[in-house]
Amino acid sequence: MTSVFIISAPSGSGKSTLVDKVRPEVPGLDFSVSYTTRPPRGSEQDGQEYFFVSRPQFEEMVRQDQFLEHADVFRNYYGTARRFLLQAEDHGKDLLLDIDVQGAEQIMRKIPRAVGVFILPPDRNTLERRLRSRSQDSEEVIQLRLATATREIENYSKYDYILVNDRLEESTEALKAILLAERLKRSGAQPLSADDNAMVAMAELHRLNNMRARIEPILGSFRTGGA
Repeated sequence: MTSVFIISAPSGSGKSTLVDKVRPEVPGLDFSVSYTTRPPRGSEQDGQEYFFVSRPQFEEMVRQDQFLEHADVFRNYYGTARRFLLQAEDHGKDLLLDIDVQGAEQIMRKIPRAVGVFILPPDRNTLERRLRSRSQDSEEVIQLRLATATREIENYSKYDYILVNDRLEESTEALKAILLAERLKRSGAQPLSADDNAMVAMAELHRLNNMRARIEPILGSFRTGGA
Protein backbone atom coordinates (compact mmCIF):
# COMPACT_ATOMS: atom_id res chain seq x y z
CA MET A 1 0.00 0.00 0.00
CA THR A 2 1.23 3.45 -0.93
CA SER A 3 2.30 5.60 2.02
CA VAL A 4 1.36 9.27 1.83
CA PHE A 5 3.66 11.78 3.56
CA ILE A 6 2.38 15.31 4.15
CA ILE A 7 4.93 18.08 4.73
CA SER A 8 3.50 21.40 5.95
CA ALA A 9 5.01 24.60 7.31
CA PRO A 10 4.45 28.34 7.53
CA SER A 11 5.63 30.20 4.45
CA GLY A 12 9.35 30.96 4.76
CA SER A 13 10.19 28.01 7.02
CA GLY A 14 12.40 26.40 4.37
CA LYS A 15 9.98 23.57 3.63
CA SER A 16 10.51 23.46 -0.13
CA THR A 17 14.31 23.58 0.20
CA LEU A 18 14.15 20.74 2.73
CA VAL A 19 11.90 18.64 0.51
CA ASP A 20 14.19 19.23 -2.48
CA LYS A 21 17.18 18.00 -0.44
CA VAL A 22 15.40 14.85 0.79
CA ARG A 23 13.74 13.65 -2.39
CA PRO A 24 16.89 12.34 -4.15
CA GLU A 25 17.96 10.51 -0.98
CA VAL A 26 14.82 8.40 -0.50
CA PRO A 27 14.21 5.83 -3.25
CA GLY A 28 10.71 4.86 -4.34
CA LEU A 29 9.26 8.25 -3.51
CA ASP A 30 7.03 10.16 -5.92
CA PHE A 31 6.47 13.88 -5.48
CA SER A 32 3.28 15.75 -6.22
CA VAL A 33 3.88 19.03 -8.03
CA SER A 34 1.09 21.37 -6.94
CA TYR A 35 -1.04 23.50 -9.23
CA THR A 36 -1.24 27.23 -8.50
CA THR A 37 -2.67 30.41 -9.92
CA ARG A 38 0.17 32.58 -8.63
CA PRO A 39 2.80 33.76 -11.13
CA PRO A 40 6.24 32.10 -11.23
CA ARG A 41 8.98 33.56 -9.04
CA GLY A 42 12.58 33.98 -10.14
CA SER A 43 13.76 30.93 -12.10
CA GLU A 44 10.68 28.76 -11.37
CA GLN A 45 9.56 26.71 -14.35
CA ASP A 46 6.16 25.28 -15.15
CA GLY A 47 5.94 21.62 -14.20
CA GLN A 48 8.94 21.74 -11.87
CA GLU A 49 8.20 23.86 -8.79
CA TYR A 50 4.51 24.18 -9.72
CA PHE A 51 2.08 23.85 -12.57
CA PHE A 52 1.11 27.47 -13.22
CA VAL A 53 -2.47 27.86 -14.46
CA SER A 54 -5.05 30.65 -14.69
CA ARG A 55 -7.88 31.03 -12.18
CA PRO A 56 -10.49 29.87 -14.77
CA GLN A 57 -8.36 26.76 -15.53
CA PHE A 58 -8.02 25.97 -11.83
CA GLU A 59 -11.73 26.47 -11.18
CA GLU A 60 -12.57 24.15 -14.07
CA MET A 61 -10.32 21.46 -12.54
CA VAL A 62 -12.21 21.91 -9.26
CA ARG A 63 -15.54 21.44 -11.07
CA GLN A 64 -14.18 18.25 -12.64
CA ASP A 65 -13.10 16.95 -9.17
CA GLN A 66 -9.48 16.63 -10.28
CA PHE A 67 -7.98 17.67 -6.91
CA LEU A 68 -7.32 15.65 -3.77
CA GLU A 69 -7.19 19.00 -1.99
CA HIS A 70 -7.21 22.66 -2.87
CA ALA A 71 -7.16 25.93 -0.98
CA ASP A 72 -7.01 29.69 -1.38
CA VAL A 73 -3.70 30.84 0.14
CA PHE A 74 -2.57 34.48 0.07
CA ARG A 75 -5.16 35.25 -2.63
CA ASN A 76 -4.00 32.46 -4.94
CA TYR A 77 -5.30 28.94 -5.44
CA TYR A 78 -3.11 25.90 -4.71
CA GLY A 79 -4.08 22.28 -5.25
CA THR A 80 -2.86 18.68 -5.39
CA ALA A 81 -4.04 16.72 -8.42
CA ARG A 82 -5.64 13.36 -7.69
CA ARG A 83 -3.66 11.78 -10.53
CA PHE A 84 -0.40 11.86 -8.55
CA LEU A 85 -1.77 9.46 -5.92
CA LEU A 86 -3.12 7.15 -8.61
CA GLN A 87 0.25 7.14 -10.39
CA ALA A 88 2.14 6.36 -7.17
CA GLU A 89 -0.23 3.48 -6.43
CA ASP A 90 0.16 2.12 -9.97
CA HIS A 91 3.97 2.24 -9.70
CA GLY A 92 4.17 0.84 -6.15
CA LYS A 93 5.75 4.02 -4.81
CA ASP A 94 5.10 6.29 -1.83
CA LEU A 95 3.88 9.85 -2.32
CA LEU A 96 5.32 13.02 -0.79
CA LEU A 97 3.04 16.08 -0.59
CA ASP A 98 4.38 19.58 0.07
CA ILE A 99 1.15 21.37 1.07
CA ASP A 100 -0.18 24.01 3.44
CA VAL A 101 -2.22 23.45 6.60
CA GLN A 102 -5.59 23.82 4.84
CA GLY A 103 -4.69 21.22 2.23
CA ALA A 104 -3.16 18.89 4.80
CA GLU A 105 -6.40 18.85 6.79
CA GLN A 106 -8.32 17.82 3.67
CA ILE A 107 -5.86 15.02 2.88
CA MET A 108 -5.90 13.73 6.47
CA ARG A 109 -9.70 13.42 6.32
CA LYS A 110 -9.58 11.57 3.00
CA ILE A 111 -6.49 9.43 3.76
CA PRO A 112 -6.34 8.76 7.52
CA ARG A 113 -3.20 6.65 7.14
CA ALA A 114 -1.26 9.68 5.84
CA VAL A 115 1.77 10.65 7.94
CA GLY A 116 2.02 14.36 8.75
CA VAL A 117 5.29 16.24 9.34
CA PHE A 118 5.09 19.89 10.44
CA ILE A 119 8.14 22.08 9.86
CA LEU A 120 8.69 24.97 12.28
CA PRO A 121 11.14 27.87 12.14
CA PRO A 122 13.30 28.30 15.27
CA ASP A 123 11.26 31.40 16.25
CA ARG A 124 9.21 34.25 14.81
CA ASN A 125 12.19 36.59 14.35
CA THR A 126 14.00 33.98 12.26
CA LEU A 127 10.93 33.49 10.09
CA GLU A 128 10.56 37.25 9.55
CA ARG A 129 14.24 37.52 8.63
CA ARG A 130 13.88 34.68 6.10
CA LEU A 131 10.79 36.25 4.55
CA ARG A 132 12.56 39.59 4.17
CA SER A 133 15.71 38.02 2.74
CA ARG A 134 13.70 36.54 -0.15
CA SER A 135 13.00 40.11 -1.38
CA GLN A 136 9.91 38.84 -3.18
CA ASP A 137 7.07 40.32 -1.16
CA SER A 138 5.78 43.75 -0.17
CA GLU A 139 5.63 44.77 3.49
CA GLU A 140 1.87 44.12 3.45
CA VAL A 141 2.40 40.56 2.21
CA ILE A 142 5.20 39.89 4.73
CA GLN A 143 2.92 40.97 7.60
CA LEU A 144 0.12 38.83 6.18
CA ARG A 145 2.44 35.82 6.02
CA LEU A 146 3.56 36.36 9.62
CA ALA A 147 -0.03 36.65 10.82
CA THR A 148 -0.97 33.51 8.89
CA ALA A 149 2.05 31.65 10.31
CA THR A 150 0.88 32.52 13.83
CA ARG A 151 -2.45 30.83 13.09
CA GLU A 152 -0.95 27.90 11.19
CA ILE A 153 1.49 26.81 13.88
CA GLU A 154 -1.41 26.32 16.29
CA ASN A 155 -2.29 23.28 14.12
CA TYR A 156 0.96 21.49 15.01
CA SER A 157 -0.82 18.92 17.19
CA LYS A 158 -2.61 17.48 14.13
CA TYR A 159 0.71 16.18 12.80
CA ASP A 160 2.63 13.02 13.72
CA TYR A 161 6.08 14.58 13.68
CA ILE A 162 7.51 18.05 14.36
CA LEU A 163 10.77 19.23 12.84
CA VAL A 164 12.40 22.53 13.79
CA ASN A 165 14.28 23.71 10.71
CA ASP A 166 17.24 25.41 12.35
CA ARG A 167 20.15 23.75 10.54
CA LEU A 168 19.37 22.52 7.04
CA GLU A 169 21.67 19.46 7.01
CA GLU A 170 20.41 18.22 10.37
CA SER A 171 16.79 18.82 9.32
CA THR A 172 17.37 16.94 6.08
CA GLU A 173 18.71 13.91 7.96
CA ALA A 174 15.82 14.04 10.41
CA LEU A 175 13.18 14.19 7.66
CA LYS A 176 14.91 11.36 5.78
CA ALA A 177 14.87 9.28 9.00
CA ILE A 178 11.15 9.92 9.49
CA LEU A 179 10.27 8.80 5.96
CA LEU A 180 12.41 5.66 6.12
CA ALA A 181 11.34 4.73 9.67
CA GLU A 182 7.67 5.00 8.70
CA ARG A 183 8.32 2.86 5.64
CA LEU A 184 10.05 0.24 7.84
CA LYS A 185 7.12 0.33 10.27
CA ARG A 186 4.61 -0.18 7.45
CA SER A 187 6.55 -3.20 6.18
CA GLY A 188 6.25 -4.87 9.59
CA ALA A 189 9.99 -5.59 9.64
CA GLN A 190 12.20 -5.08 12.67
CA PRO A 191 15.31 -2.87 12.54
CA LEU A 192 18.19 -5.24 11.81
CA SER A 193 21.29 -3.07 11.69
CA ALA A 194 22.83 -0.37 13.83
CA ASP A 195 21.97 2.12 11.06
CA ASP A 196 18.31 1.02 11.15
CA ASN A 197 18.18 1.46 14.91
CA ALA A 198 19.80 4.90 14.70
CA MET A 199 17.34 5.93 11.98
CA VAL A 200 14.32 4.82 14.04
CA ALA A 201 15.71 6.54 17.15
CA MET A 202 16.19 9.81 15.25
CA ALA A 203 12.64 9.65 13.90
CA GLU A 204 11.25 9.00 17.39
CA LEU A 205 12.97 12.12 18.72
CA HIS A 206 10.76 14.14 16.40
CA ARG A 207 7.44 12.51 17.28
CA LEU A 208 4.87 15.05 18.45
CA ASN A 209 4.86 13.92 22.08
CA ASN A 210 8.65 14.07 22.25
CA MET A 211 8.80 17.59 20.81
CA ARG A 212 6.28 19.43 23.00
CA ALA A 213 8.91 20.98 25.29
CA ARG A 214 10.89 22.21 22.26
CA ILE A 215 7.77 23.64 20.65
CA GLU A 216 6.56 25.81 23.53
CA PRO A 217 9.22 28.58 23.26
CA ILE A 218 8.62 28.74 19.50
CA LEU A 219 4.88 29.13 19.97
CA GLY A 220 5.58 31.74 22.63
CA SER A 221 7.69 33.82 20.23
CA PHE A 222 4.75 34.02 17.83
CA ARG A 223 2.23 34.85 20.54
CA THR A 224 4.36 37.76 21.74
CA GLY A 225 5.21 38.96 18.24
CA GLY A 226 8.86 37.93 18.52
CA ALA A 227 9.55 40.25 21.42
